[in-house]
Amino acid sequence: MYSLEVKNLTKTFDKLVAVDNASFEVPDGSIFGLIGRNGAGKTTTIRMMMGIYLPDNGEVVLKGVKVGQEFKNRVGYLPEERGLYKKMKVLETLLYFAEVKGKSGREVQKKADEYLKKFDLYDRRLSKIEDLSKGNQQKVQFIATILHAPDFIILDEPFSGLDPVNTNLLKDIILEMKQRGKVIIFSTHLMDFAEKMCDHIAMIDHGKIILKGSLKEIKSKYAQRNVSLSYEGDISFLKGNGIVEKIENYGNTTGIRVKDANQTQQLLKMLVENNIVVKKFDANDISLQEIFIELAGKNEDSTNFVMLNKKEAKNV
Repeated sequence: MYSLEVKNLTKTFDKLVAVDNASFEVPDGSIFGLIGRNGAGKTTTIRMMMGIYLPDNGEVVLKGVKVGQEFKNRVGYLPEERGLYKKMKVLETLLYFAEVKGKSGREVQKKADEYLKKFDLYDRRLSKIEDLSKGNQQKVQFIATILHAPDFIILDEPFSGLDPVNTNLLKDIILEMKQRGKVIIFSTHLMDFAEKMCDHIAMIDHGKIILKGSLKEIKSKYAQRNVSLSYEGDISFLKGNGIVEKIENYGNTTGIRVKDANQTQQLLKMLVENNIVVKKFDANDISLQEIFIELAGKNEDSTNFVMLNKKEAKNV
């Protein structure tokens, strides 16, 4: 069952088509990632979902009914451009945003204190927002987003400005909310986060949805004939080799696609025979970043890109 359906959303600014007929479905009880490079149309799509922008065409539907104020009341929204009142104090800010959503009283303050302690901000609860670092302001904004216990949490680039420790804490809280049955939608250009956290994704580029569906099924589809390799040595001998279709270096790992699925073991044998130290050899494995580069890739012209978008969005 889908909690939320985005149907044919389109938004144009002057002559720029920011979002072009975007459609995707967000299942119940899932973490959903709207992913793509900067400027792809993620924020515009989210703003239409929230009713901040009116779409030129299309609609957002909750359980079969077009969304309205009731949906907004059930949402916690973390915008890309953070919107805190700089002169207000931290605790005052949290209680204010909770009250806007209809929640107040001792229990809300207790919950606010718990979150402040989790994020190591309790000793700053009486500090003004303007006196906090950007990372700490981001943490306050996130707490304000979830303090009223919304059913839907929409996060636009939630990891922006956070150090690794707080990024991990944010991830844990998002997973905890999923376990409590919340629906989490977040946008990101960071494929690693999406791959580790999401159940379902929609990949957007140049305003178009180029891929959508279950992340597990998408990876299974695109992983055929693919090997994820971590190694030490020189694998230049593979270039131009008859069994290798493509090699892509991703830094810590290398993606190798063979021409036939039965050739993966032959590839492993060749590596060993050429004295390559194989640290990881995962056949039929592919990263989300590799899929994204393949679809939205560096070297495709816009005509081929649009044709590929339509084909893949239809087939996945």
